[in-house]
Amino acid sequence: MTTQNLLVELFVEELPPKALKKLGEAFARELAEQLRAQGLASADSVVTPYASPRRLAAHITQVWRKAADQAVQQKLMPVSVALDATGQATPALLKKLQALGADVTDPMAAVAALRQAPDGKAQALFYDSLVTGATLDVGLQKALEEAIARLPIPKLMSYQLETDCKLPGWSSVNFVRPAHGLVALHGSTVVPVKVLGLTAGNSTQGHRFEARVSPVLIAHADDYAATLAQDGAVMASFDERRDNIVQQLAGAAAALGRSDPRGTHAALHPIEDEALLDEVTALVERPNVLVCQFEPQFLEVPQECLILTMKANQKYFPLLDAAGKLTHQFLVVSNISPLDASFVIGGNERVVRPRLADAKFFFDQDRKKTLASRVAGLDQVVYHNKLGTQGERTERVRAIASAISRQLGDTDVTVAADTAARLAKTDLLTDMVGEFPELQGIMGGYYARHDGLGEDIACAIEDHYKPRFAGDDLPRHLTGVVVALADKLETLVGMFGIGNLPTGDRDPFALRRHALGVIRMLTEKDLPLDLDALLATAAACFGDKIKDASAALSDFMFERLAGSLREQGYSANEVDAVLALRPQRLGDVARRLGAVRAFAALPEAPALAVANKRIGNILKKAPDVDPHVSEVLLQEPAEIALFAAMQSLGPLANAQFEALDYTASLQTLAALRAPVDAFFDEVMVNAEQLDLRLNRQGLLKSLHGAMNRVADLARVAA
Repeated sequence: MTTQNLLVELFVEELPPKALKKLGEAFARELAEQLRAQGLASADSVVTPYASPRRLAAHITQVWRKAADQAVQQKLMPVSVALDATGQATPALLKKLQALGADVTDPMAAVAALRQAPDGKAQALFYDSLVTGATLDVGLQKALEEAIARLPIPKLMSYQLETDCKLPGWSSVNFVRPAHGLVALHGSTVVPVKVLGLTAGNSTQGHRFEARVSPVLIAHADDYAATLAQDGAVMASFDERRDNIVQQLAGAAAALGRSDPRGTHAALHPIEDEALLDEVTALVERPNVLVCQFEPQFLEVPQECLILTMKANQKYFPLLDAAGKLTHQFLVVSNISPLDASFVIGGNERVVRPRLADAKFFFDQDRKKTLASRVAGLDQVVYHNKLGTQGERTERVRAIASAISRQLGDTDVTVAADTAARLAKTDLLTDMVGEFPELQGIMGGYYARHDGLGEDIACAIEDHYKPRFAGDDLPRHLTGVVVALADKLETLVGMFGIGNLPTGDRDPFALRRHALGVIRMLTEKDLPLDLDALLATAAACFGDKIKDASAALSDFMFERLAGSLREQGYSANEVDAVLALRPQRLGDVARRLGAVRAFAALPEAPALAVANKRIGNILKKAPDVDPHVSEVLLQEPAEIALFAAMQSLGPLANAQFEALDYTASLQTLAALRAPVDAFFDEVMVNAEQLDLRLNRQGLLKSLHGAMNRVADLARVAA
């Protein structure tokens, strides 16, 4: 049976741009999976999604006109239940056969058609039938309905269609946007499916203004993209359109450099923003990149403000120079390609000018008041109804920052961190942040510099939200790290203390991100701070506003740390071995993991890990045993030898541990393998004589403590 390629297109009104890529991929994927499930498409079928502002489409190779018939073998019931003593069909068997659609008018003939075969220890009856394969007309109808039902639509629209019947009336349809056309082609043959009140054909619409013909006729499923491009002036593939925009953006920036005789723009490049690129790709069907500009005087405003307003409000691509500084030129991705683009360019320049003027006005107005003068206003801003105002929150962050900086022992940082923490949230009251909340912290840094507070405090205010996302930079200076730690700890402890914990995929207060931020700062900056002590310090700043949730929060932090370490390539055994000890100095974790990995590579490691696990099991039955060892009670040569080895190697291993050379410490202890093996081979730990038993248990507890200072070595062999 030969196959043909299949093309299905839904032509709709403009789709939501931020959802278009996912909608296109989901439509094609679900359609193909439904066809495969019905045997109409093979596992080797290639699925190509198409998505433009006004269409969702899928091209699927190797699709059959009719699925192959399938032999189905179905177990009915044991023979003892199906047939009576005379071999006649029981009512239960006849009822089952009727449910399957078998002819039971002649019960004896019906029984004769069944197959009897062993089923375990008993005999059972099986019903063999041939299921006719689905036709493409029926199968595609089902697949299309399922694909539409499973689309990740952000918000449904309800619209009305006039009914086809002779009586006047309307029917209601729910979809992401009103649909106006349906194409379904198997090769060059139209598949007569219906959906959303539409009947499939072989015609669609091209570009609103630049299509060569209307409607656009698709002669064959394989001609879809080429025909739309030629006759409809539409680049149907989302990925191809995106790549085309990237190339045009780069080409326009390079051309600006070549056209400047002074070479001042030789290294211009458009800002990199994957989300913006996806959104713009979803807004145009035929991209055309144009160069625009604004008055250089606007460059006096912080470039973050200008960049944000151009990206968020206008979907423009700002141009940066080699040093990353914003220039007065920007790129626009137009959906039309007129012979004279000056009107399009001029229109975009006129549109952006008021936006930039607003940003300049906000910036000028905000600088008329100092950050310090805004502190009192934080008492009027509610942070959380159970945790008070932003003013109260600021005082808690100051207290936590002060405690952290005192532990670090840097007086200058203590003073600077207190000032930065006091002013960190004041930019929330500025006009600029009121208009662009994404600039909180960033604008605080600019205004702090304007107020003459110095670079250290300005950077701390700007950086105290960092890291904002995975892979983001950490605060640049220690003052910023202290304030950022205090800010995130205040959020974590406060939210856990009032029971606002993340659940499943819901995390409205970004507590997972805050936890990872704290972890990254403590580990990457290698700060000499104990995690549980930090949580306790933060909790004390809330007074009776919260319940003590330190234990749950500590567990939450270590869970995030474990996940992060596994993502970095450490094995589950390595991570479990180290984190089982709950090391409080998170900066030590990487060193401990390195030591465990090096230890695991030693030939002595497996035997010592197993022995360590055995010791742990013994000590579980004697949890209160004293680790003290009395030499006079050591009788067996093996226990004397083990004690001597520990006395010899212990001080060196301890010194290496205290020097944070965990690898050397574990390698030193690896020399205990032979005496440990001999001990278990030759010594009865649970001796009948009580003093001998307690002494040997004490020896093992001392050994267990020495071996597990870096990690729980028993878990290395888990």
